[in-house]
Amino acid sequence: MMQKIQKFGGAMFTPVLLFSFAGITVGLGTLFTTEVIFGALAAPGTLWYQCWNVVLQGGWTVFNQLPLLFAVSLPIGMAKKQNARACMEALVTYLTFHYFVNTILTQWGGSLGFPDFADMEVGADTGLAQIASIKTLDMGMIGALVISGITIAIHNRFFDTELPEWLGTFSGSTFVYIISFFVMIPVAAIACIGWPHVQDGIRAFQGFIMGTGLAGVWVFVFSERVLIPFGLHHLLYSPFFYDNVVVQGGIYAAWAKALPELAASSAPLNELAPWAAYTATGWSKMFGCTGIALAFYATAKPGKRQQLFAMLIPITLTAIVCGITEPIEFTFLFIAPPLFVVHAALAAALSTVLNALGVVGVFSGGLIEMASLNFIPLAASHGMSYLIALLVGLVFVGIYFVVFRFLILKFDFKTPGREDDEDDIEFKSKADYRRQQEELGGKAASAAAAKEAGVSKNAILAENVLDLLGGKDNIKDVTNCATRLRVNVIDETLVASDADFKAIGTSGVSKNGKSMQVIIGLKVAMMRDEFEQML
Repeated sequence: MMQKIQKFGGAMFTPVLLFSFAGITVGLGTLFTTEVIFGALAAPGTLWYQCWNVVLQGGWTVFNQLPLLFAVSLPIGMAKKQNARACMEALVTYLTFHYFVNTILTQWGGSLGFPDFADMEVGADTGLAQIASIKTLDMGMIGALVISGITIAIHNRFFDTELPEWLGTFSGSTFVYIISFFVMIPVAAIACIGWPHVQDGIRAFQGFIMGTGLAGVWVFVFSERVLIPFGLHHLLYSPFFYDNVVVQGGIYAAWAKALPELAASSAPLNELAPWAAYTATGWSKMFGCTGIALAFYATAKPGKRQQLFAMLIPITLTAIVCGITEPIEFTFLFIAPPLFVVHAALAAALSTVLNALGVVGVFSGGLIEMASLNFIPLAASHGMSYLIALLVGLVFVGIYFVVFRFLILKFDFKTPGREDDEDDIEFKSKADYRRQQEELGGKAASAAAAKEAGVSKNAILAENVLDLLGGKDNIKDVTNCATRLRVNVIDETLVASDADFKAIGTSGVSKNGKSMQVIIGLKVAMMRDEFEQML
């Protein structure tokens, strides 16, 4: 079950990778079409406004079609075969479901709590939404994942079903859709009857969450951090960020749509958009990881500091700029788990303090995302809030540094640069790997040697990882999220140690039974392509 949950969490992350660029275009588009900032130049009807409005409206694509994106993207990570066809099947089944819902509510809406369905407007108050020009129930991301998940299960079970030759035209994706079509009829009926009650529960939960105040922010951020080792943090934050748990449409979409109003007002942000308090998970990525890196450097053995410095710079910048923290967090997670708990507590404290000072917004990513959705479009009207955030963040860099340095020295944690000499990490070269494989008689080495000049770094890393996972015969399935190669293996005893994975240039491996998460970094998607070719 844990394997399936972790795989599901990783698959959910696929459309999230689009948000950084979408956020940049929305942020810039909002900035350059706001009259409060650019005056008459940005007035509607000017060429300046019209050109930037084209960019802005294009940027809305991702945020306006989130349920559709989640429905189409889930099969990429969850389908066991023919992923591309599974995506098509999920799309057409998802649309079919909503056509069923629309027709049921049009014909019998009066007895289902929607007496004026045909005349009702879509929006938060009505519980209705417009999806692909279909007026339907607003089930958000949850509904999309449920329908897509049902389709994937049908696809995995029936895609390869062999039909009689005279029915061959109905095989494959067509057969999957035929089954999905009839399954969606009762599912749509159940949704029409039950979902309005779910919406009532969501509204009640919204009131509870908003009433928890600063304590709720602390608990949310702490929980998000401590779930990272298990790969389950996506399951915690996704409903908050991209669905209706806190605000209609999710915090990301609601914040992006509110940017013009926020840019035109100088009132405190926590009064204008108090629901945005829960996307504060990114502050520790900028300031916390910086303090951690400084503590590692200060406590490292003098002879290892130069090598450590070269490693810390890229992984710290990755955390600050891109918001991807696994490369630095996994350097100490398994060596010193108490440090990770302290990290989660400090991250929660940093977010809570900033929230108490009125600094709210979309701060879950790195500097690029923060700038595009906050600093750039809102600096003119809320610059003082961001200056406060910078000062508080720098103070927490110092707090992180002092706390981590004290704990590392007090308990002699073997953090990077403090390893015993015999445990010293060596990042192997391509030649080292080939020589090792040739000694072991590995097939990958002979294949690599056959194309001496053309082997990519990703291919060599994939060969290393595959070898340490026990070879291709030990691989059950593979997927990835933003930084991790998520692999389910057949025999976990064949998987090498965390130190071995670090020795080939990864940031380590997280093991949970037969579920392995190899921390690769932002190049994981390209490395996965090489990995799958070897399988």
